[in-house]
Parts: sequence; structure tokens; C-alpha cells
Amino acid sequence: MASVHESLYFNPMMTNGVVHANVFGIKDWVSPYKISVLALLYEMSASKVSLPERRRLNKLILPLQQGPDLTLGQFLKMVEECCPQTAYAVKLRLHEMANGELKDMEYFFSTLSTHPSFDTEAYKTSVVGLFMRHMLLAYNKLSFSQVYKLYKSLQQYYHSHYAKPTDGQVSLPVLVADDSDMDLTSIEDTVGDRMDKEELDTPLHESELRNDNTPSRGPLSQKQAEYFLARQAYLLKNDENKALKPAALQEELNNMLKFNPDFAEAHYLNYLNSLRVQDIFLSAHSLLHCFDRLILSGNEGKSNGDEGYGRSLRYAALNLASLHCRFGHYQQADLALQEAIRMAQESNDHVCLQHCLSWLYTLEQMRGSDSTVLTEDSVKMAAHFCLPYLASLGIQSLVQQGATQGKSAHKLMDALKDTDILHWKHSLSELIEISLAQTTSIWRMYGKSTMALQQAQLLLNMSSLEPVNFSVQQNNTEAFAVALCHLAELHAEQGLYSAVSEILQHLKEQFPPHTQHAKLWMLCDLKIQFERHMNEGKYHLAEPLVTAISALNKSEGLYRKAQVLKALNRSTEAYDVLQRLQARCEKTKSTEVVIRVMLSTAELHWESSGFSTALPLLLQALALARQHHLQALASETILHLAFTQLMLGVPEQALSVLHEAIEPVLAHGAVMDKGRALMLTARCQMAVAGFKSNGQGQADVRLAVLAVDTLKEAASYFSRLSCKERLRDVHYLLAQLHHSLGQTALRNKSAMLFRLLDQELQSPAPPVSMRL
Repeated sequence: MASVHESLYFNPMMTNGVVHANVFGIKDWVSPYKISVLALLYEMSASKVSLPERRRLNKLILPLQQGPDLTLGQFLKMVEECCPQTAYAVKLRLHEMANGELKDMEYFFSTLSTHPSFDTEAYKTSVVGLFMRHMLLAYNKLSFSQVYKLYKSLQQYYHSHYAKPTDGQVSLPVLVADDSDMDLTSIEDTVGDRMDKEELDTPLHESELRNDNTPSRGPLSQKQAEYFLARQAYLLKNDENKALKPAALQEELNNMLKFNPDFAEAHYLNYLNSLRVQDIFLSAHSLLHCFDRLILSGNEGKSNGDEGYGRSLRYAALNLASLHCRFGHYQQADLALQEAIRMAQESNDHVCLQHCLSWLYTLEQMRGSDSTVLTEDSVKMAAHFCLPYLASLGIQSLVQQGATQGKSAHKLMDALKDTDILHWKHSLSELIEISLAQTTSIWRMYGKSTMALQQAQLLLNMSSLEPVNFSVQQNNTEAFAVALCHLAELHAEQGLYSAVSEILQHLKEQFPPHTQHAKLWMLCDLKIQFERHMNEGKYHLAEPLVTAISALNKSEGLYRKAQVLKALNRSTEAYDVLQRLQARCEKTKSTEVVIRVMLSTAELHWESSGFSTALPLLLQALALARQHHLQALASETILHLAFTQLMLGVPEQALSVLHEAIEPVLAHGAVMDKGRALMLTARCQMAVAGFKSNGQGQADVRLAVLAVDTLKEAASYFSRLSCKERLRDVHYLLAQLHHSLGQTALRNKSAMLFRLLDQELQSPAPPVSMRL
């Protein structure tokens, strides 16, 4: 099921998706790239362009201003895509300055502020106006040596684009005005001490190369840092695929922290990035550094509220607890959680206490304990303190627990309906998605594939309530990954493998292997491949997949290992694996896996003709399935019971039992289950009709004809899955039936098909009477 606590942690960077990075202390400066942006603004105001082109350029201005410095090639390419005419004019303007003299650059800045169009198109308080004033003031504050360095940097910036790239080509140093009067936005920050005059006045060639020809990059300005952190934090939360790769993001953050080690928000983004790659050491290190900086920077009140010092300490402990929970360090998580609770109680912080209580019942669930009472208390208190998000998370957890404990479907759906009302009332889009994913998982668990398919489609076609920022739609969350995986498995059950491949391809594109939710589709893909190889009898291809499945899910891996061993007639090894798996799942209360283990153990008893020994196991499995309302597993158990009764010589009773299970199997079951159920029904009909395999005796013609029709329908299902072993069994039985009915031509056709399949498979056919 979808995780309902993925977002339940305090994030000091984000409030409604906005990053607060006001503690950054580096101002704007003039660089060759920003001169290019100024040239673009100048040409936009001086030249006449069409309305669509102007709209595209206007949309481009803000990312160019706030984003990191680009190379000239990247910059011109973006402008050309919007307006080729303006891009050509910018090239000419930069060409005049770079190939001219220092006075040409000086003339450009002098004319920039006096251009008549700026009074009408770039207001002084607009984003463009403020940017231009920042740049003009920064340029006017530069000393003569710094102006000369800026001019040489502009020349190199321009010529490096048109010259052939050479080894060791570097980006240029930046120039920072050291006068704090440059700031026009009244942000109370200090200029970074590390960019002092001595560093700025060093010769150009001394700062060009470092670390074995690695490009030398200067610090980001305050605006650039805010934009970068806001974008990456938003993408990590909503569309990790579009965020920087973990290694690239780590490099950018290291560069940012090199110039300002006390940047708390950068440390927190580093923590989130480390979680992506499951780096426990670096994630804990970055988390502790983040809250250390929040406490020691003197800006706690601005970042964390009025009494920021104590609040930072409380949420530092709470975040540490959530980190240890994610990595399965339950004892350390418990200690950190108790510390957070103690501090929250001392300061009477009810909101923090509710977060702690939410993590407390989550921790108990992870340990395998019953946390129903804790969860109910959390929901009541969250509702009392008007915290709808936490209240809804608690109800979602209660629904999860109720589903695993065997609560009836209508009670769970009523609870989810109540939470949906809460979600829509407070526009909690993320929780609406989680609720739909939960509903899909519950319907699948209950064996209602049609309802699960409907809920998955409803989620995938839902329009998000969240605002679209950074061109990101809200379709890359865990809930969407869960729904798509269910959709892929449902299509695979029906033999629609071309549709499955398209869904999986979409999942791979939306959730690349390095993203945090990629494990969902990886496991889904492996399970689908395994089932397909097993259905086709290609056990040599299914066996290597067991190791990969075990790496992602130990229980699923053990179950499939037992299936392969049983198919390879290594019954003793398969029995040992099943016993280990049953003990493991009874401890973790995985009822579904326990029932499947019981069914597989019963099949092992069949191989040794222990049909009477299998009966108690099957009855126990049926009781468990009905107690937990697992209709799909209950129907499969009834099929096993009917087969056992058939083998024990009571086909009439087996046929009567089959009538109870055949309807839900045909309505919601997988194609393989439908084929097996119909094939078993035909065999029961043959036995009731008095059919003898040696052709002796008088069979009931009506039941025999009915069995022929049933077998033909079963053959159509097996054909969809290319299940040749089962088809061979069907044609064998059809040949016998046609022979008893005197239909020689049809008998010969079925016998020929049986012989062709037998030769193709090149493996001895197991007795038809010994397997379901």
C-alpha cells in the first residue's frame, strides 16, 4: 500500500512550497553572463518584436535572472528559441563590447540607465527594474582594476563560445562589490567575508584552474541561491525525475557551502539529497549541521518562529527520529523521539507533540506492534487542535491497519470517504492521491480487480489541486507510482503484456532508477517477468529473477524461490523454504503470504499423494482468507479443496464446491486462474459423468459434451498466456473425450496438437491428475 507518512517531517526550507533562504549573505554582482542578460533587456526595449515572441521572452526573463550563470552558448540558444531577431541583436551588442575597447563596455552601462524605453517598460520597483538597478550600482561600486578584470572576463566569456574548446577551459571569476549599500531590498544580511578585496584583486590566471582542470565556479548570489534551493526542493518533493541527479546536486551544494558553510537550508537540501541514495552517514551529518546553523546563526526567530531556538532543538530531534525510522534503526529512533517529546512538553508545543505522536505510532507499526490505540489518540488530538493533515494521516494509518487485521470493506471505505471530505474541504491534494492509492490497494487485496482498476484510473486522470510550479505537474508522487504498478499487474494478469510494457516504460521514464520510488516499479517488473516465465514453463529464466526479487522484498523472494524449487521437483528444499517463510510472515502478520504458503505446502503434499494430509492446511487457509475478507485467496483455496476432493474420489462434492468459487474467479480473477478453474470443472464433470481414461464404461454424453466446451474455453485462456504445458494437458483430455464420444476427426486433431506441443516442450509431461 502507499506509504502515508512519506511527507511527515518538519522541513525548515518549505512553507507551501516556498523556500526561506534569507540567511544567505552574498549580494548580487556583475558577471559576463549578467551583462548578457542586461544586453537582452536593452534589445527587448529598443527593438520591435511580435506579440508572441515578446510573451516568450517575458517568460524567459525571470529564470535567466534568478538561475545560475549560463555559458554564452546556452544563453543564446534559449533566446533564439524565443526570438531569433533579438538573439542576433544581443550577439552584435556583445560582439561590439568584446571586440572593442573598455570604453565600449563603459558606454553600454552609461546608456543603459538613460534609455528612454526603460521608464515605460521597466519600472523601478519591478523585477526587471530592481535587477537593472542592482547591476548598475554593483558596476559603479567596482574599482578600476575590478572593471578591467570584468572587461577581460567578458572578452574570454565571448570568445570561449566561438573559439574551439580546449582542455582546461574554465568559467570566469565573479566580481563582488564589497559595499553593503548595494542592497535595495532592505534584506538584513551581511556581505560574505570570504570574498574580500585581496581575493578579488588576484591575477586572473591564478584563479582560473583548480583541482585538475575542474571549472572554477564562484558563489551564487542571494537571489540565485533562493531560486536554486526553491526549485530543487520543489522538484525533490513533486517530480524527482526533473531534479538534478544526486551526484550533480551534491556537487552544487558543496560549492554553495564552500562559500557559506553556515547556510542552514543548503544543509537541509543536502540531507534530502542524501536520503535519495540511502546514505545514512551523510544524511545524519547534514541534518545535524542544518539545525546547528539554525540555532547558532542568530536568525532562529526569522526562520522558525518567535521562540526559534527551542523549536529548532525540538524539530531537530524529531527529524533525527524520522531519519532513523526510515533506515530501520528503531532503538535510536525511539530515543530521539522521546527527547523531542520531552522538549515539546516542557515548552507546551502541542503541534510538535502531535507530530511526535504520529511518528510514535508509525514506529510501533514498523516494529510490528499493534498501534491502534496510539493512532486513535493521535487522530482525536489532531482534530482537537485543528490539524487536518495529521488527522487525515492518522485515519489513513487506521485504514491500513484495519485492512491487515481483517476489517470489512464497507467500514474501511466509509472511513476513507470521511477523510476524502476532509481532504477536499482543506484542498489537501497530496492526501487525496494517497487515499485513492490506498483504495486501489485495498480493493486488490480483497480480490476486486475491477474496482481496483477503476480507482487507479480515477487517480491517474485526476487534476491536481496544487499550483503548477517550475512546469511540474503533480504526477510523480508515490501514490501515482503505486497506482501505475497496480495497473501494470492487473494488465499482466489478463495477459496484456504489450500494455504492461508501455506502463512500465512510462514508470521508468517518470521514476528513473536513482529516484526514491523506483523500487516500486522494479519489484513490479520483476514479479511480472517471473510469473510470465513460470506460466510459459521457462523455469531456467525465472530462477535468476529470485535473487533480484529477494533484494527488494525478502518475503516475496522466498515465496518465489519455493515456487521455482517445486516446479523443478526439488520438493524437500521447497518445503524447507516455505516453512521458513511461514514463520517469518506469522511474526510480521502478513496474512496474504501465510495463506499462499499454505496453498503451496498443500501442493507439495499432493506430489506425494498426501491428499488427506493437505485437507487441514487448506481448511485453515480458507478460514483465514474468509476472516480477512480476502476473496481472491478464498476462491483459490476453494479450487485447491475441490481438486483434493476430486483426488479423494468425491467428484460430486468437488463440483458442488467449485460452483461457489467459479463466479468470483471468472469476474475478477487472473487469466491463469480462470483457465485452471475451468479445467478443474471439466475434470469434475468427466468424473461425475463416469468417464474412464481407458475408454471403458458408458459415460454420460451430456456431461461429456459440457466438459468439451469447458475445456475449449480453458484452452482459450491458456493460449493468451502462451502456457504450453497447460495447453498440452487440455488437448490430452480433449482427445480422450472425443474418443469416448466417437468423434474420430476431432480426436485425431487434439492428439496431433498434443503431440506437437509435447515435442516442442521436450520435457516429460507430469500426470494430469496430480496438479491443479
